[in-house]
Amino acid sequence: MHDWTISVEQAEADHFSQLNHSYVCIKQFLKAPETAIGFASLQNFAAITPQYPGIRAPLPKAVSTDWLHALTPMLDSAFGRTDDGWEIQAWFSLVTARPQDLIPMQRFPHVDGTDPNQLAMMLYLNETDHGGTGFFRHRSTGFEALTDENFPAYRNALQADVQKSGLPDAAYVTDGAPYFEMIHKSTGAFNEAIFYRGNVLHSGIIDNSAELSADPRKGRLTINAFFRPSAKP
Repeated sequence: MHDWTISVEQAEADHFSQLNHSYVCIKQFLKAPETAIGFASLQNFAAITPQYPGIRAPLPKAVSTDWLHALTPMLDSAFGRTDDGWEIQAWFSLVTARPQDLIPMQRFPHVDGTDPNQLAMMLYLNETDHGGTGFFRHRSTGFEALTDENFPAYRNALQADVQKSGLPDAAYVTDGAPYFEMIHKSTGAFNEAIFYRGNVLHSGIIDNSAELSADPRKGRLTINAFFRPSAKP
């Protein structure tokens, strides 16, 4: 019997930057992390979107539903209660693209959307040389989180940055230079989960000199999830 039990006993709620972005870190998230790794090793991973530099496979719906029930009190406390509860979408992810093969959009920090009510989770299930997740401020605008209102100004400013100084070299984001500065980062420790608003600029901290395996037992395996306020019936 697979054990997908999670624990929020070691949840630590915090904030980062002068803008006080909400952030939660939970250590020892899975009771039996080997269950998830073993299950992932049997899945058919595939490229899903051009934005993500790797491959993904869905997490079983029953598992994500059980997790949502267990996580809802923490999400409500740290990020604010929603009128109709939360919805979840979750999948396994493996970063596999070689640094030299990254397309321009993959060389910058990104957001998952401009809705501040959409939350994200990263659960690190690897013990590679790769790091966790970094959060960034765009230097020329000062923006750390993107909304429908400020996104046009951000897009125009970033285009101006690139026109003036060129695209970053084909490599994964490290400290964010020259157009961004890092304002916070997670350690990416094994079996550690972090939660944050998806509209804050962020990027995986990937070692550009380390191997990126497509084997879930050897690569940078994570479980990613989005939480959105439930749509009204």
